[in-house]
Amino acid sequence: MNIYDTAHRLAEEIRQSDECRRLSELRERAYSDDTNRVLLEEYKRLQVQLQMSMAGAAGQMPNEDMQRFQQLASLLYMNSDVQAYLLAEMQMQKTLADVFKILTEAAGIVFELPDRA
Repeated sequence: MNIYDTAHRLAEEIRQSDECRRLSELRERAYSDDTNRVLLEEYKRLQVQLQMSMAGAAGQMPNEDMQRFQQLASLLYMNSDVQAYLLAEMQMQKTLADVFKILTEAAGIVFELPDRA
């Protein structure tokens, strides 16, 4: 058994899954509007910045960026196409995190988040 072949088969199964196909359709719909596209790109940039700051990799996120992120989130979630896309993306991220956990446990690797003091 070649672990890389198995990984490629899993990747193809993910690509062909109903969840992934729906996510792709919703992404196309959400990004088809130029205004949504620009707002989503800014939202995603700030989201990554926030995640990095929470992990301690980028220091503290500036307050104005945090406020901008919250404003964008409120605005984007008012659009049903964008909301459906973002919710589907969160669900896919959760599914992939679950798969990652299964794989790391199979390898005997345990990732534990440090306590925040």
